[in-house]
Amino acid sequence: MRKTSVVVAALMVPSVVMAWPWSTDMMNQPSIKPQEGVMTPFPSRSVPVTGVPTQAANREETRDMINPVAASAASIQQGRNLYQIYCSVCHGRVGKADSPISSKVGAIDLTDAYVQNDLSEGWLWGTITFGSYVMPSYGVVTEQGGSNDLSVEERWHVVNYIRHALVDDAAAAAVAAK
Repeated sequence: MRKTSVVVAALMVPSVVMAWPWSTDMMNQPSIKPQEGVMTPFPSRSVPVTGVPTQAANREETRDMINPVAASAASIQQGRNLYQIYCSVCHGRVGKADSPISSKVGAIDLTDAYVQNDLSEGWLWGTITFGSYVMPSYGVVTEQGGSNDLSVEERWHVVNYIRHALVDDAAAAAVAAK
């Protein structure tokens, strides 16, 4: 009798185990079907798949754009933070194109007089927005792709940092390295 009860109990264990919550598989799970129920609002920083609308169709059209964001300390600090996140990988921590991959991707020295004096702020914004030969787009989706990572205003903050503080940060880093 005891042996029979053990066998019956052993045969019932798989059915008991399969009744636990982890027995639910990917196919049979609670879910909301498309267009069912009330749609939740989009997250605040979500971007449509087609990209962020800009005032220019390409980088050439941005050359004469005027920076609408004043170069305040707050703007420069925000630009510095965004630069460290998005730009420093290729252009180096202080814009000297000295990161391990700078030479491999052809990143330019952003502290160079040509960038600082000859390129307009609109052109810098356009390069961030539309990308260049090897640089990806950080504002719109182009033929090369694009990440839509930076809003229009955030790109202007990065321009403010490049123009008004990057050279000073590079000089301070050079002094600290000695």
